[in-house]
Amino acid sequence: MTYCPDRAAPLWSRPFHTLKEGPTVMTVADVVIVQQPKSVCVPQNYPVTLSVQAVGTGPLRYQWFDGQQIEVPCATESRLQVSLKKSESYICRVSDQYCNCIFSIWVRVKVLNLPVGVPPGWRGEPYIIAQPTPQQSVRHGDTITLKCLAFGMPSPQYQWYHNGHLLPKKNNEILEIKSAKADHVGSYLCSVSNVLEERWSEAADIALATPDNLPAPTLTATDKVALLIGNLNYTHHPRLMAPIMDVHELASLLQQLGFRVVSLLDLTLQEMEAAIDKFLQLLDRGVYAMFYYAGHGYEHLGRNYLVAIDAPRPYRTINCVCVQRVMCNMQERRAQLNVILLDTCRKWYKQSGPTSEINPLAPLGNTVYGYATTEDAEAFEVQDGGKSTGIFTKYLNKYILQPQKVTHILEQVSEDLGKDQLVSGKQVVEIKHTLKEPRALTDPVGTAGHTMELHLRDACWRQANVLPGRKLLDFPCGVQVELSFSALFSNILLVFGMVRNSGTMVQDCTVDLHSEPLPP
Repeated sequence: MTYCPDRAAPLWSRPFHTLKEGPTVMTVADVVIVQQPKSVCVPQNYPVTLSVQAVGTGPLRYQWFDGQQIEVPCATESRLQVSLKKSESYICRVSDQYCNCIFSIWVRVKVLNLPVGVPPGWRGEPYIIAQPTPQQSVRHGDTITLKCLAFGMPSPQYQWYHNGHLLPKKNNEILEIKSAKADHVGSYLCSVSNVLEERWSEAADIALATPDNLPAPTLTATDKVALLIGNLNYTHHPRLMAPIMDVHELASLLQQLGFRVVSLLDLTLQEMEAAIDKFLQLLDRGVYAMFYYAGHGYEHLGRNYLVAIDAPRPYRTINCVCVQRVMCNMQERRAQLNVILLDTCRKWYKQSGPTSEINPLAPLGNTVYGYATTEDAEAFEVQDGGKSTGIFTKYLNKYILQPQKVTHILEQVSEDLGKDQLVSGKQVVEIKHTLKEPRALTDPVGTAGHTMELHLRDACWRQANVLPGRKLLDFPCGVQVELSFSALFSNILLVFGMVRNSGTMVQDCTVDLHSEPLPP
């Protein structure tokens, strides 16, 4: 390889080599590139031609390489034609028959994957496709970010200006100014140019925000925790079908929103109370908390009760879980948002005996109740085997991923359920809340200042959700069986058995798994 320090030197000043072959003397000039290829910026699949021009003695050979320094197949001409879906870099090697060679500069075909093309008859002049935001109001000390994007062949050069003055070293497509202050207020423009033409972006006006016009702060949670309980296989009451599917689908959706989800099926009263106590331990300041229940329930003296699977017939309040007490305990943990969703009946149930004693909730402005039905009414489910679902939860799952205030989500559920002919005139959603901020289940999690509480929740969470590892069982007959484990619900463990080695003495082997209930 011959290095040429001055590629702009005239041809007569280039170094020469003298070859002697017998009586013949021939002078061989170094290979010199006289025109380098140019980088470009184009839309996806736009045809691009890269070219290099070189001079030397005799015929010249060309080979193009990509960004991984791999030869481009069949790219042995001075011109390389490509049509790309993503950006790529290229370089060209030019050589002669005397083993002299030189490489071009690296060039880049930058591909912008944007739903914007170039105008008909485009020649390669800068074509701006993304303008800087026309107006921004930023706080003192914030970062100002402006962006201008353009297609161009050759690739366009960028230069930013502030109030008509060139900004030194601000020659990228993105302008970033840290620690905004009064000096940065004003109008910004970007000049976009190449050898063909110069274009100017639209103006972007930057202002410092005063306390009156500051944008609303982003609402965040320090963590998100949900407890879902579905009771269906009752000992003394009619069995239900929908809770298993409702809990499973809702758990999956809440996990997509960043919730730590505990999903439980068929709990006795003792198990329900224990699960709620563990759930409350995960709550703390700033946490978004959700409690969901699907199963039998009723209303007594303005309070709602959830029926455990072992509740006697007839049941009393002492055999059930009081919803208002759960909310009261959630409030005591100072969670940022407390949501209780009940897909259960609210028929008035007259009975003797004491009512639950509950102190009034503090006016924290953070509680939401979503009832599947109104007072003294039933909540219905569609029974369709493994696809059975509660009417309320069906529409809840439809909207729960939307980035809207949680009460707005429930309003949409109410509207859809009201149009459902299966329950028209029988079931209507009821919403009660004290929300003073537009908090949504999609709000991001921010742990700054709460790392200690987060570590404690992580430890508690891992302890409750650790699955057994894979196990190999060796039997005296030489058979080896592998067991693996998966959790369909937090209290339902699936065990899979697979024969890994049937041994030399066994001709036929199958795995049969049985479970036995744990002693009380």
